[in-house]
Amino acid sequence: MNWISNYVRPRINSIFSRRETPENLWSKCDNCGTMLFHRELSENLNVCTSCGHHMAISPRARFNALFDGGIFTEVSVPEPVSDPLHFRDQKKYPDRMREARKKTAEHEAMLVGEGEIGRTRIVAAAQDFSFMGGSMGMYVGNAIIAAAERAVQKKCPLVLFSAAGGARMQEGILSLMQMPRTTVAVQMLKEAGLPYIVVLTHPTTGGVTASYAMLGDVHIAEPNALICFAGPRVIEQTIREKLPDGFQRAEYLLDHGMLDRVTPRTKMREELITITRMLMGLPPAVAGDLPAPGKVADAEAPQAAAPEAAKAEDPEPKKAAKAKAAEKKAQDKS
Repeated sequence: MNWISNYVRPRINSIFSRRETPENLWSKCDNCGTMLFHRELSENLNVCTSCGHHMAISPRARFNALFDGGIFTEVSVPEPVSDPLHFRDQKKYPDRMREARKKTAEHEAMLVGEGEIGRTRIVAAAQDFSFMGGSMGMYVGNAIIAAAERAVQKKCPLVLFSAAGGARMQEGILSLMQMPRTTVAVQMLKEAGLPYIVVLTHPTTGGVTASYAMLGDVHIAEPNALICFAGPRVIEQTIREKLPDGFQRAEYLLDHGMLDRVTPRTKMREELITITRMLMGLPPAVAGDLPAPGKVADAEAPQAAAPEAAKAEDPEPKKAAKAKAAEKKAQDKS
């Protein structure tokens, strides 16, 4: 046995060998091709630090950046029938659902949360495009209705982040029925006099655009987001003409009066705080990133209790009371 060849050399090679870099440490910008470090990209809310391109972001990550201190409570959504049509194409519908849930670690294509932004209570709903293209199925309809009912119950605004490819074909007509259902949910908010703010993200298309995504009191879009019913490729093939540059993008719609604002994702929180407080008749919020409401309450409670505790522990009042009682007793004896 050669001790140097069999033990020493492999040991030295293992110590000085180059370690492989994990694949998830770097992401490539789809627009400019810049390699971005994962922490830097996450801190910038998945917006390219080189060209400002807005990449996809999950609803949970969006809520963590939106709510004060990243604290929010999920609103429960009624569970619909899992496979009402027993639909099957290349795969069964339940199998596609299992794959989507495993891929995104989310139950469905929409997340509903409740919390505070700038000390203003809101209900927020966000679609996840990575979950079967954010398609609008029965669960999404139930989620919007649950969000609207919660907002009416709490008398607070509803903020919805849309990102969808349209209706979910595996649910057929039941998916299309979510268009009137969600329209009724939006009407509930209007009758209660509560603001409904829609943030359109890339992409927002199909039946979603034809229903709840374009019924807001205020419409805000992220830069260069595709917002349409039928896509530009379908329109070009139908009319056999070349469309203008930037057609159906957020900036184009803003210029033609379809949107109120185009706001970068990194400034969206401050924009929503300003708009919600304005529509609710509240004074402007304190500038800057406010701490979580729970932390503020915990910090203020000991300060409020401190004077009472000091009075209880102060021995001087007790001594004065005893001296006064002894003096009165001596006077009675005399």
